[in-house]
Amino acid sequence: MPLVNFRDSAVLADPAGRWIRRGVLFRSAQPFPAADAAVVARLREHGIATIADLRGARESEPADWAAAELAGVDVVAARIEPDGNALDGALRAIATDADLGAFYLLMAESTTRGLAVAVEAAARPGGVLVHCAAGKDRTGLLTALLLDLLGVPADGIVADYARTNDAIQAIRAGLADRNRAALNEIGADGFTVPAPLLEAPADAMSAFLERLHARYGGAAAFLAAAGVAAETLDAFRAKAAARAGAVEVTACRP
Repeated sequence: MPLVNFRDSAVLADPAGRWIRRGVLFRSAQPFPAADAAVVARLREHGIATIADLRGARESEPADWAAAELAGVDVVAARIEPDGNALDGALRAIATDADLGAFYLLMAESTTRGLAVAVEAAARPGGVLVHCAAGKDRTGLLTALLLDLLGVPADGIVADYARTNDAIQAIRAGLADRNRAALNEIGADGFTVPAPLLEAPADAMSAFLERLHARYGGAAAFLAAAGVAAETLDAFRAKAAARAGAVEVTACRP
């Protein structure tokens, strides 16, 4: 099966090419069932040299990206998984799209080590593919942070995030056997997954970005506080920033 929910984030987030170059930051769901020759060909077609796998250890299997690794693609385990049940209460309390956005920030604050590893992977030369299970929540917050770091306006970040809605049915089908609770109506313990988690609501990403800027002033300050070295942030900007927006990013950020 081809990669589900796959795209170059620059296409929707910045169609005019003012802030981010195309061909540097891609996103998708996990491979269903595992990467094959067709998937490897697609990675090569887009110049993807690194994959940042955001899934937890219990979600991933060695075979998932074995074909890509044999082809020379570097797969980095950048695990976005909170310790213990740190976010369980917040997850169960989600009732609105804004609650989901607040949950994203809590998840980012609870998984700074994995985020730092992911940003370091994204700063490597060549294209990078970031993914979790669905390519929606963890992938969405990391992609949003990287786009915000480059100065991409909020409406563009939201547009890229919301595009996942077009792939929800394919994602749910792919997750049915391996990650049934991720996008299913009933979790493994009988817990009903909150409705906002079953989609990619634009208002959730808007809420995440608003809270990110209110609390930290933006992705640059948050990632620095999360332990990402200034040299890594500079390396990602140098690799990914579009020349037209580079001066504007330093001058102002909406």
